[in-house]
Amino acid sequence: MSLPLEKIPHRPVSGLKLSVGFVITLGLAGGIAAWGLSARATNADRLSARAQEAGVPTVLVVSPSRPASNLTRVELPGRVEPHTRAPIYSRIAGYLKSWKVDIGTSVKAGQLLAEIETPELDQQIAQAQAELGSITANAALSRTTAERWQSLRDQGFVSSQAVEEKRGDLQVKEAQVRASQANLDRLVAQKKFSSIVAPFDGVITARNTDVGALVVAGGATNTELFTLSDVARVRIYVNVPQNRALAIKQGDRANFVVPEHPGKTWTATVQSLAQAIGTGSGSMLVQLSADNTASRLLPGGFAKIIFEVAHDASLAVPAGAMIFGAAGPRVAVVDAEDRVRIRRVTVSKDHGSTVELSAGVQADDRVIVSPPDGIVEGDKVRIRTASAPPEGGRRSN
Repeated sequence: MSLPLEKIPHRPVSGLKLSVGFVITLGLAGGIAAWGLSARATNADRLSARAQEAGVPTVLVVSPSRPASNLTRVELPGRVEPHTRAPIYSRIAGYLKSWKVDIGTSVKAGQLLAEIETPELDQQIAQAQAELGSITANAALSRTTAERWQSLRDQGFVSSQAVEEKRGDLQVKEAQVRASQANLDRLVAQKKFSSIVAPFDGVITARNTDVGALVVAGGATNTELFTLSDVARVRIYVNVPQNRALAIKQGDRANFVVPEHPGKTWTATVQSLAQAIGTGSGSMLVQLSADNTASRLLPGGFAKIIFEVAHDASLAVPAGAMIFGAAGPRVAVVDAEDRVRIRRVTVSKDHGSTVELSAGVQADDRVIVSPPDGIVEGDKVRIRTASAPPEGGRRSN
């Protein structure tokens, strides 16, 4: 049976107990608040650390590698010329009587190429022969006279002075005979040039005259009768750029191809070098020699010369590591503190998937493959190392 509220007895609570309870309650509340603030700060620090960690990019790095070969393939245009080429001129004037060979004809040394009619020269020879005969007769008479006067002096009928005069006249006549004979020999020697012969074995590559044409003596421009070329061997001339000039040596071998024989490769040997850079072209003229016994190479034609030249030691990096922009070719490397360093490099050769660099990187560098967009000098990165250099596209910046 419950008692009315007003009937329940009340015990008085002391002031000390109230104070202790308030303090305990206040302490608990403060502790809970402090724990909440501490937990919130810890969570904030953890979130901040996670955000910072997420902001550090992870990059793939590789070390530059040495190329498998230290030879560089250099392709240059050249021209093919006959080993020996001679324009054939006439030594005498006249009219072409006949020609015996045409273009494309193979000839031997001394073979008759053409004949020239020389009516004026023929008359000069006839005149010189007549003059020689007259002078020879005068010399014979002078000799007889000198001998007779010598006999008369021995008999005391003439003076020694008269005999010396006759001997002097004989010497003059004999000198005239020799001069006339030399003149005749000169004209006869010129007459031999009316037969045009080949100076060496070769092929007629040009004929610039025909029967009845006026032939002019000498070697004036555009007056050659034939052009003879020795094509059993050919010379190949190529201009090597200045930066490659010192890599070519006498005796080096090179391959070459010509358009008329696709898929066929010939070999030539460096025969001589100009040893000077042309001021107009900025290159050095190099002469090569190649066998052409089968006559398959056409003189005067174009050829592509392929040199395998040694180059300075270089390092290869994946093409994807290259950064191209206004500042030139660059790569991004990671230093010992895992921070990015942007370096300018010099490209020596581009193989497509890899690029050879002659300056800007070292063998122990860590080169970033496919650098992230916006990466700059000093950025902090995390490292992921690749066992083999991957291929990738170039990045422009």
